[in-house]
Amino acid sequence: MAYISTRGEAPKLSFTEALLAGLAPDGGLYVPEAMPHLAAETLRGFAGKPYVDVAQSVISPYLDATLPADEFKPMLEAAYASFRHKAVTPLAQIDDNLFVLELFHGPTLAFKDVAMQLLGRLMDRALKARGKRATIIGATSGDTGAAAIEAFRGLDQVDVFILYPHGRVSDVQRRQMTTVAADNIHAIALEGTFDDAQAILKRFFRNQPLREELGLSGVNSINFARVVAQMVYYFTSAAVLGGPLRKVSFTVPTGNFGDILAGHMARQMGLPIEKLVVATNSNDILARALATGRYEVRGVHATQSPSMDIQVSSNFERLLFDAVGRDAAEIRGLMASLDQSGAFDIPPAALEKIREEFSAGAASEAETAGEIARTWRECEYILDPHTAVAVHVARKNLARDPATPMVALGTAHPAKFPDAVRAATGLSAPLPAHLADLFERKERFDVLPNDEQAIASFVRARARAVTLAQK
Repeated sequence: MAYISTRGEAPKLSFTEALLAGLAPDGGLYVPEAMPHLAAETLRGFAGKPYVDVAQSVISPYLDATLPADEFKPMLEAAYASFRHKAVTPLAQIDDNLFVLELFHGPTLAFKDVAMQLLGRLMDRALKARGKRATIIGATSGDTGAAAIEAFRGLDQVDVFILYPHGRVSDVQRRQMTTVAADNIHAIALEGTFDDAQAILKRFFRNQPLREELGLSGVNSINFARVVAQMVYYFTSAAVLGGPLRKVSFTVPTGNFGDILAGHMARQMGLPIEKLVVATNSNDILARALATGRYEVRGVHATQSPSMDIQVSSNFERLLFDAVGRDAAEIRGLMASLDQSGAFDIPPAALEKIREEFSAGAASEAETAGEIARTWRECEYILDPHTAVAVHVARKNLARDPATPMVALGTAHPAKFPDAVRAATGLSAPLPAHLADLFERKERFDVLPNDEQAIASFVRARARAVTLAQK
């Protein structure tokens, strides 16, 4: 399978090449040239199967032939061996036909682990096969950074630099990034927002000399391999609820749009999804875009669900690419408008296609806290604030279609956001045993200005790929 850029001005790549590249050199995002499709018989066979077996069936069509099945399956088994639940991503019922898909049983207590544990192994294998080192630079609103650090720490082939917005992540999220004592890990507290960090990251990828000098690679959800791995839990959860013989809907707490894009792609592969619901906090650019057709950046507001404090949702470009009939010139025009004026109008025909598959809703700070309190009161189940946003929006959609099971994606463990949980319920959600001493560990991080050159200099001074390139 070949991978093409959404902006149409980059060469086609193999899966491994796209995996290592991350962002396309024309600024676009890689997507499969054609989507594979799973037969209904294959989907029916997922019922009762272990997570690893479903993952192998879903992901294998996207891989290079150079990764044989007898090597890929052990890689999957190793990736999910550290998860604290045998089902990897179990379902919990919290109301009539309303379920939480628990994606937080990995080592860093967030859904990012599901993809990152596999991504780390795939990248390490590819780099060793090529005798290369890579410099991974990631921008995080809280959880991607910790998941990447956990997946890549100590690896000889990789140096990791994670940019996170200084003072805008939870204490647990920060410490998961800053207390890892590995020489190849560098946590950078950026004096700016997540959108600032993501903008710097994208400019680095467009700078071809810098990209080559650093051996630059990315692990944000701009990396297509992340999205592929996230597709799997849509299939496993639907199978538990009777799919494909019945349709299932999903509500996803959404920031950078990668998690819900995985649902869109699962649908393209043949999974019968009734509706994909975008749930946002007060940083509601996506809800506004679906309602009005205008994608317009406004200021970012700090909330109790910081991983969603985003205005520029990068993966929305992949959805737009499909919605405009894969017209790369159209995408280039829309993204140029976004860069120049901070806004664009979704073409009417594309907006109609998006609305056929997606709906959206937002939860205020008060509604988020109220949902945490309600769910605890009614079924003694503790939600983190991101999942609470999803559950709040899911309840509204379920009221309109009570016959279709609704799955709200539980993207983080409540212990990652103790202040929000305590304020809503008066309770403390304890950290799992492997993180019980997190607040006793020594922190290591650097505070840097929101300046592209300052960050580039910092990375150059520490990335081993630079030394390798100079030999």
